[in-house]
Amino acid sequence: MEKSIHPDNKYYTAQLLVLATISGFCLLTAGVIQFILSFSEPDPIIMKVIWLVSTGSVAALWIVSFPIIYFWIKNLKYVIHDDRITIHKGILTKKYQNIPYRSITDFVLKRGLYERLLGIGSVQIQTAGQSPSASGYEGSLSGLREYDVIHTELRNKIKSLHPVSISASADDSKPTSDADLLVQILDEVRQIRKNTATKP
Repeated sequence: MEKSIHPDNKYYTAQLLVLATISGFCLLTAGVIQFILSFSEPDPIIMKVIWLVSTGSVAALWIVSFPIIYFWIKNLKYVIHDDRITIHKGILTKKYQNIPYRSITDFVLKRGLYERLLGIGSVQIQTAGQSPSASGYEGSLSGLREYDVIHTELRNKIKSLHPVSISASADDSKPTSDADLLVQILDEVRQIRKNTATKP
């Protein structure tokens, strides 16, 4: 059964708060520079230039980032299929990222500072031996209001597909002997090789 999910509106607010934090840091840095220079009786023109450059940079940051954030989040959609997860994203160029369950090893729940304050969260998707992004995960379902429910549902689905991997990561079962441990490791390696060999 197919299930479509859109990021909550609070995710937009969280991104604006991040942008406001960056802007505040830039203005604070400019203020500190002006404060330090004030002890050496600087040229008033230099002080004005510093202030104009800092405020102009912040204004340009908002002018460029505001519409990008808005349209990026507006176009974000997550579709949970019976055999895969599809992430719809993009502004001018639309991209559909399909992540089959057979290649997924686990789901990780992540909540930043602003996400915790706003009551939302993100579910990151980890795959076997693959990390195409610098963050080290295949994809992310960001800005979810019912993040804990979705996280639990997805982890249970993966646990039913390959329980050895999930139980090993979650410490659900512990081998009783060295022989059991070796068998479990062998099964894990075989499963990873199978998943990576059959991934389209």
